[in-house]
Amino acid sequence: MNLTIGWLYPDLMSIYGDRGNIICLQKRCEWRGIAVDMKRLDLDFSAKDLLACDLLFMGGAQDRQQTIVAEDIKKKKLILQGMIEKEIPGLYICGAYQFLGKYYKEADGSIVEGLSIFDLYTENPGEKAKRLIGNVAIKVQNSKFKVQSYLVGFENHGGRTYLGKNIEPLGEVISGYGNNGKDGYEGAIYKNSIGSYSHGPILPKNPQLADWLIQKALEIRYKKKHTLESLDDSLAKKARDAVLKKLHIS
Repeated sequence: MNLTIGWLYPDLMSIYGDRGNIICLQKRCEWRGIAVDMKRLDLDFSAKDLLACDLLFMGGAQDRQQTIVAEDIKKKKLILQGMIEKEIPGLYICGAYQFLGKYYKEADGSIVEGLSIFDLYTENPGEKAKRLIGNVAIKVQNSKFKVQSYLVGFENHGGRTYLGKNIEPLGEVISGYGNNGKDGYEGAIYKNSIGSYSHGPILPKNPQLADWLIQKALEIRYKKKHTLESLDDSLAKKARDAVLKKLHIS
């Protein structure tokens, strides 16, 4: 078996350790004997390269880098939207998460149009508003995951994201701020694509999420159900439990 993982804008959209998500996906495949072809999809990448991917990842960045990427990714909107609608799995962190929504309203009121793939929008309330920073823990109750579990991460964002009716949150905030610090939800999931504000990076801290993405990628590629071989995740569990203990979550 083999998978092609597409890393969108690795030089511009990789902040707060987001590169660790790619390493996690690659190693968890290799440990199971799944060959991985890692495609770095930089500015002006081709439609052919994007369409060849079985799993997608895109991280976050600062405003300057995101402005550059915003112009480029609009050229690939229809292709990316088609892949998401066909349930190609993907993980989109922070700025990438915001890109998939309808728009981003800046502090001065100007609107940056999004890709309108996810039913959500983001607003920045301005410099005087509190930035949402710190460890975050969420309880996943999404029907996609079958079982309840906790995810932990680290958030650092000024934008507040609000979900529409046609998308589900990734989970309920147990500690931290989540999408907007008000409604008690973090992240979003549509088809097999996940958006989240959790850096840290999220996948090494939560290997069950990485495995869900890998499993979905295999099932879509090979058109049949697939069960992943179990791995020893005792160290990851200890690290996650330490964060939960620090946050007084039993």
